[in-house]
Amino acid sequence: MKIYEELVARGLIAQVTDEERIKELVNNGEATFYIGFDPTADSLHVGHFMALCLMKRLQMAGNKPIALLGGGTGMIGDPSGKTEMRKMLTREDIDHNIECFKKQMSRFIDFSDGKAIMVNNADWLLDLNYVELLREVGAYFHVNNMLRAECYRQRLERDGGLSFLEFNYMIMQSYDFLELYRRYGCNLQFGGDDQWSNMLGGRELIRKKYGEKKADAMTITLLLNSEGQKMGKTVGGAVWLDPEKTSPYDFYQYWRNVDDADVLKCIRMLTFLPLEQIDEMDTWEGAKLNEAKEILAFELTKLVHTEEEAVKARDTAKAIFASGDFSNMPEVYIGPDDLKDGLIDIQSLLIKCEMATSRGDARRSIEGGGVSAGGEKVTDIFQSFKSDDLTGGLVIKKGKKNYKKIIFR
Repeated sequence: MKIYEELVARGLIAQVTDEERIKELVNNGEATFYIGFDPTADSLHVGHFMALCLMKRLQMAGNKPIALLGGGTGMIGDPSGKTEMRKMLTREDIDHNIECFKKQMSRFIDFSDGKAIMVNNADWLLDLNYVELLREVGAYFHVNNMLRAECYRQRLERDGGLSFLEFNYMIMQSYDFLELYRRYGCNLQFGGDDQWSNMLGGRELIRKKYGEKKADAMTITLLLNSEGQKMGKTVGGAVWLDPEKTSPYDFYQYWRNVDDADVLKCIRMLTFLPLEQIDEMDTWEGAKLNEAKEILAFELTKLVHTEEEAVKARDTAKAIFASGDFSNMPEVYIGPDDLKDGLIDIQSLLIKCEMATSRGDARRSIEGGGVSAGGEKVTDIFQSFKSDDLTGGLVIKKGKKNYKKIIFR
């Protein structure tokens, strides 16, 4: 099976333009493609994971990835999928985040010997002359068409609306494709389906400037927002690829605890297991789904954190859940600064140990009867603990499989 057909079989393709031409480019290893990453944090997270896996798959098939780091667009913020404007980052914050991204991306993409390119759109966006940009690019964008884009329409219907700053994001992203086309011969762009309007803008900009026949600029969108990105959204983006922010064990447990309905879909989209092997799993039910979850968790932890860390995470989980051996349980440390009036409440503890993304999320877990502390079910959403309660280690459990030991020091 050729790579484009494999992407389809894995459920990764949502929408394309010029499908036959794209299929020819990708299958022949002739695509120079880009995916953009805005550095809004100091670590990539599971919402980026599918994009990185896609880049790896395409590179293995002979195509050339461009990892575009948004040092320029990150100073504006993409309104897609957002209910309010992003927090404004300083140039120093953005530069620091970019350095963190570079290290993590190198685990997935081979940047040696020109096999891939990593570029920063700050190199061209920050030096743009506003009047020149309006003349070169602005004339090709019609406001009526932009306002029909889903990412803008949703924000316009909410309180606060859409800032003029964010309104320019589509133009900036479109200009990125133009520059990558000019500088590196980039002929393909990938992104989540919430990026579709922005990507079409870049495609049309190149075609209008260079002519439809001359411009070999296509666009394809990955099924990220409706499927892959929801993986990150279920935990509020709290599952990071940086082991200092999300430990390999916690990363393993995140995938070990995916819903039964999602496990085979995740295996198909994210792992590099042969499709024939995955097809055989499609009939798995009941206890076999737990085995599938272990396969998923191990394969992805191996991909992100090395096979050694994956083995350690798997063995620790088995020791805890099968034999009741809590000696290797992941520990979370808190100190005096985490206490308020000498106490810390259960909602704060759940957030601290990454079992909840917010107080609302924590409250729902408690009210649903899924949280215990020290072996007893928590029924009071305001239950609090003193430092003495935590000095020897307090075991917090959420659901059937998620354990952490909280230690005060």
